[in-house]
Amino acid sequence: MIEIIETDAGAARVTWYPASGARLVLALSHGAGGGIEARDLQVLAQVLPGHGVSVALVEQPWRVAGKKVAPAPKTLDVGWRGVWPAVAAGGLPVVAGGRSAGARVACRTAVELGAAAVLALSFPLHPPGRPEKSRADELLGSGVPTLVVQGGNDPFGKPEEFPEGSYEIIEVPYGDHGFAVPKRAPLGQDEALKIVTDGVVKWTSSLA
Repeated sequence: MIEIIETDAGAARVTWYPASGARLVLALSHGAGGGIEARDLQVLAQVLPGHGVSVALVEQPWRVAGKKVAPAPKTLDVGWRGVWPAVAAGGLPVVAGGRSAGARVACRTAVELGAAAVLALSFPLHPPGRPEKSRADELLGSGVPTLVVQGGNDPFGKPEEFPEGSYEIIEVPYGDHGFAVPKRAPLGQDEALKIVTDGVVKWTSSLA
């Protein structure tokens, strides 16, 4: 099911993958360089409904409008806030999540919107090659249970670069920012994505 939702940043689009007898909703948005076709978002949308979690893949207004470049973080937050009433309408606990820029949005707005938890896929801890430009404060300030899933070779922040905090972190060995693994890696692409789905299934099971 697809919903078009008017927000103060423009029209957003939500694609639903409902679970029978759902106990949680996981709302996931995309990054600044792509849409909901990202491999991790798609595999989570396919797997999690079988574990009692309805998935809502959220396309920010700039993507719906066909623009190539994401707007400023504040505008991304506006779009996300506008979608929230729709993803929370069923009365179930909602986990806020996203990949890359979408993970930052989820962290920044979690407490304000009443999110039950945050799933941060490929959290961009810093711009590539610029570790001094840390965004750790956004992650550490989420204020709710938080799971980070990070590629072992992510140029936006490798797992060992992350500061200590109350969040959990799962590493996808050899994975880049999109969880792609090189052909020479000792694990295949399907195995890498299974690390993502298995970790998220286990974590969401602990939430409710």
